[in-house]
Amino acid sequence: MLLSLLINTLAIGTVFSQAESPASKYVMNKFHHYYNEKQPDSIFNMFSTATKTALPLEKTRGFLNQLYTNYGKIEQTSFKKYQSGFGIYKTSFKNQSLQLGLAVDQNQQITGVFARPDVEEGPSKRNLTKMQLPFKGEWAVFWGGDTEAQNYHVVSKMQKNAFDIVIQDASGKSYKTDGKSNEDYYAFGQSLTSPCDAEVVFAVDGVKDNVPGKMNTMHTLGNSVLLKTPANEYILFAHFKQGSVKVKAGEKIKTGQLLGLCGNSGNSSEAHLHFHLQDTEDFNQATGIKCYFEKLTVNGTPKTDYSPVKGEKIRL
Repeated sequence: MLLSLLINTLAIGTVFSQAESPASKYVMNKFHHYYNEKQPDSIFNMFSTATKTALPLEKTRGFLNQLYTNYGKIEQTSFKKYQSGFGIYKTSFKNQSLQLGLAVDQNQQITGVFARPDVEEGPSKRNLTKMQLPFKGEWAVFWGGDTEAQNYHVVSKMQKNAFDIVIQDASGKSYKTDGKSNEDYYAFGQSLTSPCDAEVVFAVDGVKDNVPGKMNTMHTLGNSVLLKTPANEYILFAHFKQGSVKVKAGEKIKTGQLLGLCGNSGNSSEAHLHFHLQDTEDFNQATGIKCYFEKLTVNGTPKTDYSPVKGEKIRL
């Protein structure tokens, strides 16, 4: 079972640093101590103001008490990497090993925490629905594939087959000028379309686009659309530009229909498309589905029934 103190538990966005920061180490050590001493109020006092508002003390107590009841004391933690602003720790509890994630701001305050199973998943299911690329022109796969080196999403059961896709110039840069504004990024404002006939499950708009390099960890998906295919597969698009989403919940849409414009909202450090398939609507229960596109061109070579990987340039 996934335990989380976040309203939205997705870890979506671009991450660069993989070395544990002093702030993360300090906060994890304090969390470890207070948790083992059964002091949930002390952990709550480490939360940022926004997190305290969104996640009141009673919810915090309930989460931590349930974690302690089910898994016991923390015996050891080992930092693995960062994933969308979360420090991910392999954590040995008395009863079972879990992945424990802590998001920490510049003031050494906790902005998010989760615990999830630390298990290896079996081979991914593939899509039954025929898919086409959801954009025009040539884009670059920033994250995609089956290994952690290719795709940091693989540690998440739900989004283990996700893609993060950008537009790059001939030098490999995803932006022009100094990259300080969203308009500098080639992907920002580009049209995103439905990869198949589907029904809109939900459509979210109104989340502000971030300043490049800063991420919104409270609204991780940002402006987003979830589609359901006739084969009961679910397709998530995240990080649309504010005010650009063109579809509504319950709407039946066609292949190639405009969904909205690429943006930088939610837990995203620059304008890009996050796209993945999952097997159920419930994010906490879903398992990722590997997406194969029916026809596409990869690094200039036409391919059929292909799932692209990190570093490849793709277009229709």
